[in-house]
Amino acid sequence: MKFTLSWLKEHLDTTASVDEITYALTDLGLEVEGVEDRGAKLRDFTIGYVKSAEKHPDADRLRVCQVETDEGLKQIICGAPNAREGITVVVAKPGVYVPGIDTTIGVGKIRGIESFGMMASEREMELSEEHDGIIELPSGEVGDSFVDWLAENDPAKVDPVIEIAITPNRPDALGVRGIARDLAARGLGKLKKRTVDAVEGQFPCPVSVTIDADTRDQCPVFFGRVIRGVTNGPSPEWLQDKLRAIGLRPISFLVDVTNFFTYDRNRPLHVFDADKIAGNALRVHRAKGGETMMALDEKEYTFAEGMTLISDVEGVESIGGVMGGMYSGCTAETTNVFIEAAYFDTVRTAYTGRALKINSDARYRFERGIDPEWTPYGIEHATHMILEHAGGEASEVVVAGKIPDTSRAYKLDAARVQSLVGMTIPESVQRQTLVALGFRLEGNMAHVPSWRPDVQGEADLVEEVARIASLTQLEGRPLPRLTSGVPRPILSPAQRRQTAARRTCAALGYNECVSYSFIDKAAATLFGGGDDATMLENPISSDMSHMRPSLLPGLLQAAARNQARGYADLALFEVGPAFDGGEPGEQRTQVAGLIVGRTGPKDVHGASRPVDVYDAKADAEAVLAAMGAPARTQIIRGGPDHWHPGRHGMICLGPKKVLGIYGEVHPRVLTALDVKGPAMAFVLWPEEVPLPRKAGATRAALQINDLQAVERDFAFVVDAEVEALTLVNAAIGADKALIEEVRVFDEFIGGSLGEGKKSLAITVRIQPSETTLKDADIEAVGAKVIEKVTKATGGVLRG
Repeated sequence: MKFTLSWLKEHLDTTASVDEITYALTDLGLEVEGVEDRGAKLRDFTIGYVKSAEKHPDADRLRVCQVETDEGLKQIICGAPNAREGITVVVAKPGVYVPGIDTTIGVGKIRGIESFGMMASEREMELSEEHDGIIELPSGEVGDSFVDWLAENDPAKVDPVIEIAITPNRPDALGVRGIARDLAARGLGKLKKRTVDAVEGQFPCPVSVTIDADTRDQCPVFFGRVIRGVTNGPSPEWLQDKLRAIGLRPISFLVDVTNFFTYDRNRPLHVFDADKIAGNALRVHRAKGGETMMALDEKEYTFAEGMTLISDVEGVESIGGVMGGMYSGCTAETTNVFIEAAYFDTVRTAYTGRALKINSDARYRFERGIDPEWTPYGIEHATHMILEHAGGEASEVVVAGKIPDTSRAYKLDAARVQSLVGMTIPESVQRQTLVALGFRLEGNMAHVPSWRPDVQGEADLVEEVARIASLTQLEGRPLPRLTSGVPRPILSPAQRRQTAARRTCAALGYNECVSYSFIDKAAATLFGGGDDATMLENPISSDMSHMRPSLLPGLLQAAARNQARGYADLALFEVGPAFDGGEPGEQRTQVAGLIVGRTGPKDVHGASRPVDVYDAKADAEAVLAAMGAPARTQIIRGGPDHWHPGRHGMICLGPKKVLGIYGEVHPRVLTALDVKGPAMAFVLWPEEVPLPRKAGATRAALQINDLQAVERDFAFVVDAEVEALTLVNAAIGADKALIEEVRVFDEFIGGSLGEGKKSLAITVRIQPSETTLKDADIEAVGAKVIEKVTKATGGVLRG
């Protein structure tokens, strides 16, 4: 949103400087993106006086002028028709940059005669489109700065332009008056009254307007009137200056009027050439689908079913809330005009504009919300301006539909400013602030003005009061200390686990990533997602169309970006939600890690190796231990198909209690995401880790056993299909009181074992806790191991 200082002062009576205004705007939430000093590019131009002007000896249209400047008498050759003796002009001396022609002036020869500068026109200085002759000043001293002369005699041409960023919740600030209202509430001036009397119609409106019954939700109200006998032409200079200053190109007066009110009051208008409205009737309706129209941007559009259209008896003439049509647009020959001031639904306007890929000022405002109650006043203001500058006489106003009711009120509780924001503001100041912003107060109820659709509750009233008072006045205060006792912990078990997981991953050398919860459909499909349940209805882009089913896609995409920049050895992790569906509760927190490349920087001996599955397993087990998972877990098969078959495992507490998965990512997935593999990863679910039976702040007692442990090795011949886990679990179950650990240390296939057989060797660690074991006790445990393994696997002890 752009506006000039003088434009702002038409609504705000203020003596504040530009710096004070820009500071206040940013502090009010209307962030200033920039201030353009329009006089800076004209700083080097000076005032001169043409002492004489003679015809060029070799060119009929050129004049050899002797011009008095601050550097004395200079010879300047000029081809302007008004170059003559005795006029005060604007001079660009050699070395001066002329913005309108993008040229730096130098000393040159024209038809054999030297010229030491130029005399400028308004277009060459980007002051207007006027280029019929050089500037003739009514006053001015030779050598004075032209910018200083403009600041004194025509300040609008060098007025600073302020640009602010508008958040979607502040559509009222898309008009200069809304900005002035905020500044007045802050105390930087007084809001001026800008009202006009209704124009009495001289004749019935010859154009009728109807709104289809099924379209009342898309266009609740439509005001219109005809003004006949107008003279359309260039706008007054003040209007052209305003539009040109904010980057708009003046077109014609009737069009410029609509652009003016779009920015001045956030009230988009549209003007039809009344003589081109077939049947003298306009109808607001939903598109059936397939209709076409040539719009004002000279592009033809085809409309989808449900879009809001305005048509006459022959076809579509305008896209409601977005853009008008070329055929019924006003031209220099227009003498009778129909003014439209309507209110269009925000959501439907946004959908229509996005589908047609039209970005217009009208769409930008309607989709954020304009003031519906100012609709009839908008058409009266526009009528006054047209009658004043283009002549003609106005008809009566025709109205279809009714203004939507946006009235609402919320309780004003002065104490909530302290409880919600922490600021102490007297109730009288709070009430004064809301009144200055346009709220109507009745007792303790605040009625919201129609131009503030963002105020939807009591907390919003508090926000308005705090915003105007300035959040910079908020002082940090320590929380009250408890007089006795120890405060209860405030972190939940889930929060503590996530913190432990982050700390452990970082300690293991991983770098944390924070990625979007949205990914593209192709990536989501690779990890079991990408269905309609997780599809976004309004995605930011096509690459963010679905909720992520896992954290791994984001980590793999981050790895691909790093690899593309030459970083091959990576260790990345993330803690965040993954989504099984789109409903509440259909998400689970994950801890995911990814390692690619080699095991770290080479030491002095060059010792490094490619990462493998066991690196991911060790890190996953370390993170689980930090989150409080039991030491004894099972590793079983059966992970999703984005894991490499045979090179991954699920960490479980029983077959149905999965704590996490580790392993190598499937090469197919790596190829699809452009990652150079192999890549090892783990995914853990903190919520699946069982909570301790007894919650307490103290640690468990340290248990140290001073009795000697004993290890015995066993080798069993089993069928080749038997998993080592089955054998280990059977051995552990032989005597859980004494057997502390069972681990596999060898596998042998072939030789004398025969086809379909293999030998698995295990080490059983026996740890007594009460007395030293005797040989007989150890032999008894060994016998139980052999018995259990034989029964569970059908294997035999290898001789």
